[in-house]
Amino acid sequence: VCIHRVRSCSSIRFIKSKYVCVFDKSALKFSHQQRLFRTSAVSCGQIVQFKLSDIGEGITEVTVKEWYIKEGDTVSQFDSICEVQSDKASVTITSRYDGIIRKLHYSIDDIAFVGKPLVDIEIDASKGVASEEDVVETPPMSHEEHTHQEIKGHKTLATPAVRRLAMENNIKLSEVVGTGKDNRILKEDILNYLAKQTGAILPPSPKAEIAPPQRKAEAVLAAPKDKARKIPVPVSRPIEFAGKDKTEPVTGFQKAMVKTMSAALKIPHFGYSDEIDLTQLVQLREELKPLAEIRGVKLSFMPFFIKAASLGLLQYPILNASLDENCQNVTYKASHNIGVAMDTEQGLIVPNVKNVQVCSVFDIAVELNRLQSLGSAGQLGTSDLTGGTFTLSNIGTIGGTYAKPVILPPEVAIGALGKIQVLPRFNSKGEVFKAQIMNVSWSADHRIIDGATMARFSNLWKSYLENPASMLLDLK
Repeated sequence: VCIHRVRSCSSIRFIKSKYVCVFDKSALKFSHQQRLFRTSAVSCGQIVQFKLSDIGEGITEVTVKEWYIKEGDTVSQFDSICEVQSDKASVTITSRYDGIIRKLHYSIDDIAFVGKPLVDIEIDASKGVASEEDVVETPPMSHEEHTHQEIKGHKTLATPAVRRLAMENNIKLSEVVGTGKDNRILKEDILNYLAKQTGAILPPSPKAEIAPPQRKAEAVLAAPKDKARKIPVPVSRPIEFAGKDKTEPVTGFQKAMVKTMSAALKIPHFGYSDEIDLTQLVQLREELKPLAEIRGVKLSFMPFFIKAASLGLLQYPILNASLDENCQNVTYKASHNIGVAMDTEQGLIVPNVKNVQVCSVFDIAVELNRLQSLGSAGQLGTSDLTGGTFTLSNIGTIGGTYAKPVILPPEVAIGALGKIQVLPRFNSKGEVFKAQIMNVSWSADHRIIDGATMARFSNLWKSYLENPASMLLDLK
């Protein structure tokens, strides 16, 4: 008697028909009556070691921050496997296979190495094994962000959830027009495509709803609440007295800071400071804020600072350059990828707004809103954190007036912005008036930038902010 372990009822029928010659009628009858012939639903698939592939940027190891699956779970292609964090960014690893998780090779906070197995997945052997290469989703944990998939020779951007929705409705992503950033395909695009095919009328997306501008009375009532948020409050963490020293490894963004600042020590810094009268800019922003809110965007002063810096960099491109390690060649960057230092729970991070030279102030505000949302949630990807060419650090959001910012290699200049203060100043007639004053502190690489160049750039940047209407002459 041969007993085969099979997975489905259809397989049982196949086994009976093929091996019926092994049993006589009485044996089959007896087995059926006494239920001695049983089948067991166990897997007969193939175990594949799902390896952590090269994430890029020279990363060789990452820290496992969170598992989205456990042993025994069933996963499909593009399902999230885990979140890992390198010294540059957090990344979500997604599955390349349909199958069952049989083994997790790491625990939370373990160090995982590129090229080593991450999980073991049992797949259906009849479907064959695809190339052992994992799919990386950046930025992490955000199901609103995109992953890449090659379709008909070009990249289509869509989330795993959107791909699954398309697959369930037999829709080819290459036939759908994406309306998201960089032509990313959104859920609404799939639904609209279905509506065109079936003639159905879909309700408007909640994202399309526009909030009405805040009334003045409501703004007055909200003002004390906003001011209360800016009042420093004690840290709410419980204080523990362990009674002994505690040693922790340097990981994640702290590790990146160690590397960056160690490299920055090789750069001879020089500083330059000035004060800016933002009285006109404050008035302009108050006028534009309701318009930005109607579009669903929070408008801060930072987009103006960034755009003015970009206009200044067009006149002084040496500040948007990089110097090689041997100090033999200077590379002038074509794009103005201006970084913005952010203080997060994970530590100091500096995402950058790409191609500011071709962006409007509103475009910059939209991108800043996105970066700040992802930064506060710890979801910034490698592309957001790399490629910067010039940096502004707004220390004024926390406090302080002057600073001594440290250059982020391979950049050659950085600016630190202080808080805006109402201070007395004299006008051209010698009359005292209330002025909105902000201090700025610049640091530059003195190997290729002299003080006069830094001062001229600062003066130009200052003129754009003190007379924001003058920016219109140079905007493109």
